[in-house]
Formats: sequence, structure tokens, C-alpha cells
Amino acid sequence: MSSFQLDDFVAGWIGGITSVMVGHPLDTVKTRLQVGKGYGSTLNCICTVYRNESVAGFFKGMSFPLASIAFYNSVVFGVFSNTQRLISQHRYENPNHAPALSDLVVASMVAGLISVGIGGPVDLVKIRLQMQTQSQLAGAISWGTATPMDVVKSRLQADGVHFKKYKGVADCISQSYQNEGLKVFFRGITVNAVRGFPTSAAMFLAYELSLRAIRRNHAEPNP
Repeated sequence: MSSFQLDDFVAGWIGGITSVMVGHPLDTVKTRLQVGKGYGSTLNCICTVYRNESVAGFFKGMSFPLASIAFYNSVVFGVFSNTQRLISQHRYENPNHAPALSDLVVASMVAGLISVGIGGPVDLVKIRLQMQTQSQLAGAISWGTATPMDVVKSRLQADGVHFKKYKGVADCISQSYQNEGLKVFFRGITVNAVRGFPTSAAMFLAYELSLRAIRRNHAEPNP
């Protein structure tokens, strides 16, 4: 049996679509809180977006990640699973052999390298789309430590939507701290925490269910 299979790519694609549909509204709120000003609290941000842009505002920019993140997840899950099977094939002469912890680490590193190259441009376009207003269109687990970095990343990626403000990472951190204090680096932490559970659950559930369905279908004999 070949160690390379397309099933994981297909299942990863389905999982990616599901995670975007579930998590994008809260991701939009998180981005607005981190980059925008005047929202105050999470609830106020939600009410402001709904009042000014209706329900459609929460799904702004979703078409791009719907396609790109589906592709991103497809590649990451596909590369991870196939790398794992390839390692098992070479080490144990059986692609379905239970992997050792070191095998999973290597497979995760390979998938991680691939994900960095794909995920950066995807996130950049997504954030810029989410920061657009209607007038411009017409004319779960590491959020506690990751949120400060996520705030800086969002601000740098959104920089240039209206005008160029930051010279680099250090300048972004310095200006954000001077203008808004230390609390600015924890904007969106509540939304990140709430968003992480359903998004991850939806992604992995869709991945596992679709993968089982695909393999079950392959296993059934043709009439």
C-alpha cells in the first residue's frame, strides 16, 4: 500500500471550509478590536458592526479565506498525514504503523514550514478585507500568550489600508504602547478564547468525519 494518499487533503479542505464558516464572525470582531479604535468592549464592537453594517459585516472578507484557508488546511493536513505515513513506511515498513512521538514531531515540523509560507499571505489579505468599511467598499489554547503578538501582527498587516503608520515591528509596538498603554496588547483576548473552541472543534470534527466517509466509501466493494 502506498504511503501517499489524497484523502487527508480532501478532508483537510472540508475541515478548513467548516472552520471559516464557524469562526469568521468572531475573527472579524477580534481584528476590529485589535486594529480599530473607539470600540471599547467586545460587546460594543459587536453592536457597532451590526448597527453600521448589519449581519453581513461579520462575514466581510470571508470569500477569500473560504477558498484560501480551505486550501491551506488541505495542504497542512495532507502534508502532515502523508509525512507521518512516509516516515512509518521507512522506519517500520508499514505506512499504517502507529507513529512514535519523534515521528509526529518531524511530521509537524514539515507541515509547520509549509503552513508559514501559505498562512502569512492569506492572513494579510483577510485582515485588510475585514478592516474595510461599507463606504470604502462602495468607494484553543495559546491565545493568552499569543494575543500580544497577534495584535502587533494584525496592526502591521492592516497598515496601509488607510495610510502607512508603522516603520516596522518595534515601531508598531512602541506607538501602540505610547498611545494606548499595555492593555492594547490584550485586545481581543476574550474573543480569541471564545472563538478558539468552536472553530477548532468544527475543523477537526469535519476533518475526521469526512475522512472516515471517504475511506469508508473507498473500502466498499463496487456492485
